[in-house]
Amino acid sequence: MPMPKAATAFDSPAFRFVATLGVVNLFADMTYEGGGSINGPFLGTLGASATAIAIIAGVGEFLGYSLRSVAGYVADKTGRHWLITFIGYAINLLAVPAMALAGTWQLAAAPVLAERIGRAIRKPTVESMLSYTTGRLGKGWVYAINTALDETVATIGPLIVAAVLLVKGSYQTAYALLLLSSILALASLAVARIGFPLPSDLEHGRTATQTSFARPYWLYMAAAACFAAGLMSYELIAYYLTSTSVVAKAWSPVFLAFATGCGVLASLVLGRLYDRLGTPVVVVAIVLSSLFAPLVFAGSFVTALIAMLLWGIGYAVQDTLLKAIIAGVLPEGRRNLAFGLFYAGYGVGWLLGSTVTGLLYEYSQPALAFFVVAAQLVSVPIFVLAAAGSTRSGDG
Repeated sequence: MPMPKAATAFDSPAFRFVATLGVVNLFADMTYEGGGSINGPFLGTLGASATAIAIIAGVGEFLGYSLRSVAGYVADKTGRHWLITFIGYAINLLAVPAMALAGTWQLAAAPVLAERIGRAIRKPTVESMLSYTTGRLGKGWVYAINTALDETVATIGPLIVAAVLLVKGSYQTAYALLLLSSILALASLAVARIGFPLPSDLEHGRTATQTSFARPYWLYMAAAACFAAGLMSYELIAYYLTSTSVVAKAWSPVFLAFATGCGVLASLVLGRLYDRLGTPVVVVAIVLSSLFAPLVFAGSFVTALIAMLLWGIGYAVQDTLLKAIIAGVLPEGRRNLAFGLFYAGYGVGWLLGSTVTGLLYEYSQPALAFFVVAAQLVSVPIFVLAAAGSTRSGDG
């Protein structure tokens, strides 16, 4: 049966909802991507070591993923999706300009962690609300559109920070300027709440196909944890590039903006291809992503730039493909918990990977690169096994 015209039209309510949340995330990403582009070097100027920076980033990501299961459970139980979303965004966004007040690296670590915690609170509800539109627009395409909308202009955040540093401004000034995009994100969220009070009304067909957590779901979680272990934080990458003078301090935000732009294009291409081809798209994307580490540690400006392109593909896997994969095995009535629990497992992989990469950085950078490549490639057969099980059981 052909899909109704309204199902794919750009003026459909489903697309307008995806676009509205994309605008919210556009300003949100402008804020925390701008801050994230200098967190590593800023912590370094305050006296933090490479190991400390990697562990802070790893703990932050762990909290940012592990707490999603709690937030998802609470959202499913209370039904207060929008309230939980607002609380998460407020913490997530206001923590970034608060970095301007930190005088020691220990104090600076607190808002870094708070920003991730806020993201953990609001992520399951946002992904769950978006899942109601996948029946009309396609799983890969929905999350690709949302990722592209929020990250296309989010590159402005790192570029604003770069401009501040180029005119000899301080890290503190750059953080403070990001308060404006924080306010714009919260205002856009209010518009989304008013325009779409019940996102579940946008559902077309049955988008949550399961009655419980099936085996493919857990396999996908294990695969994602392995992939996360090999996806290095930009804090450590930026610390390496600037401390070794591979790039100047002001170029660090530009590199993140470049990687983000590459991630946007990769998300759109991979999201559309995933709806048509499925798992092979995931495999190719992971193989490409795994190659970034040997290049970033090659010690030249050009290889570092190529590495950031591949790193952007890795983040397209995280921000688009993993969401589309899990949207295909959601249990009805527990969407928020399903997204939250999945990313809790992802966070465990990230924490372990960040700890290992931080320790290996001080010991052997070639060993670090080998670990990153191996961790990501180990996820490939697990993704394939999960997809095969999902197809046999009719989950996908």
